[in-house]
Amino acid sequence: MGELDREVTPPEVYFNRRSFLRAGIVAATTAGTALAYRRLNGVELQSVERPPIPNLTRPAAPGFIAQGEALTPKDSIVNYNNFYEFTTNKDGVAAAAAGFDTTGWRVEVGGLCAKPRVLDLDDLRRVSPPEERIYRMRCVEAWSMVIPWVGYSLGKLLALVEPLGSAKYVAFQTLFDPSRMPNQKTDAVLDWPYVEGLRLDEAMHPLAILATGLYGQELPPQDGAPVRLVVPWKYGFKGIKSIVKITLVDKEPPTTWNKSAPDEYGFYANVNPNHDHPRWSQATEQRIGESGRRKTLMFNGYGDQVASLYAGMDLDVHF
Repeated sequence: MGELDREVTPPEVYFNRRSFLRAGIVAATTAGTALAYRRLNGVELQSVERPPIPNLTRPAAPGFIAQGEALTPKDSIVNYNNFYEFTTNKDGVAAAAAGFDTTGWRVEVGGLCAKPRVLDLDDLRRVSPPEERIYRMRCVEAWSMVIPWVGYSLGKLLALVEPLGSAKYVAFQTLFDPSRMPNQKTDAVLDWPYVEGLRLDEAMHPLAILATGLYGQELPPQDGAPVRLVVPWKYGFKGIKSIVKITLVDKEPPTTWNKSAPDEYGFYANVNPNHDHPRWSQATEQRIGESGRRKTLMFNGYGDQVASLYAGMDLDVHF
């Protein structure tokens, strides 16, 4: 079994297996799995406290709040995730990223725009008041969460730099610093730095946000501190973390996972239960904290807001 195959172990199996090792459980039942999961969340997993973000608002625009959804526990969000710059072990990211220093962080916003600029974190915070957005998050690996992000629409930042008419796409880049991100010392994991991209109309959609926090606090390192992208109708790998560069371009930009495995990870990566990953079904998902699986929703349930962006496109081809 290869490294990527290990990384897509279904979460209910993953948590159950680790529970056997840590707690000596010898029989796996639905109740036992749930009990083990609660034990991991309540006792063994790291608790992460970050500075609170003041003056949060909760706008009620369509799609901004996932109605009828229970929030995924904070301890799960900060302890079960992918951030390969630090480690490929989902439950090891918090420890590997502990102490990650974002002092002096800058984000360069440029390319095909009239007013390029470099912003520090205070500049980024002044772009718009912080908003809490409660979004479903669907990983391409067929597990999901419901996360109360803090941020604002990416389009507000892009409007400040005034995109030119020739700008058709937005490219993003993660920090490249092997001294702070240890897995960047080898290209055996991925081709660094991590890069992502959106079409400009996708990036300008109000649901696409720059997130600087979750659960009312500043982002912890393992979740993409100090600023990351969140696009709730797309698979989670589109949500590039620890952003240092945003560039307006005229051609579709390269993206890390598409370069690594183009037959498995498309540029658009819209959540589509009818288009399976070559190695597993996308029809259902494991919601972290729940027993059993649930059906995956087209566009992760945001079709009313975003389906018009893809009118006339074959979503099984443009995946």
